[in-house]
Amino acid sequence: MQPNWRIEYYKNKRGDEIVREFIDGLPIETKIKVRGTLKLLEEYGILIGAPHAKKIIGTSLWELRTLGESSVRIFYIAKINRTFWLLHGFIKKSQKTPESEIKMALKRLKELD
Repeated sequence: MQPNWRIEYYKNKRGDEIVREFIDGLPIETKIKVRGTLKLLEEYGILIGAPHAKKIIGTSLWELRTLGESSVRIFYIAKINRTFWLLHGFIKKSQKTPESEIKMALKRLKELD
């Protein structure tokens, strides 16, 4: 089945796909969960909803959420032509999302414009 949405990965100036590299570096069970959640995002798009996605208030960012032994978060945005841009990923270690993680995603978003 063809996915309804396309996923693109942020690339830095050297062409490194930092979010893809982050995902690839995760422990195998965590990586499988993240990839499963990404498939849901491709299939359902902006309708994915909780508990898999959450809007980051005050920004244009969304947070893709993978729960389990490691709580992985990936910030993304929806662009035209049914495309998501994955901007930043991290392992969440506290209840509140660190402001520095949000700032990193916003910085990368500015680089896309």
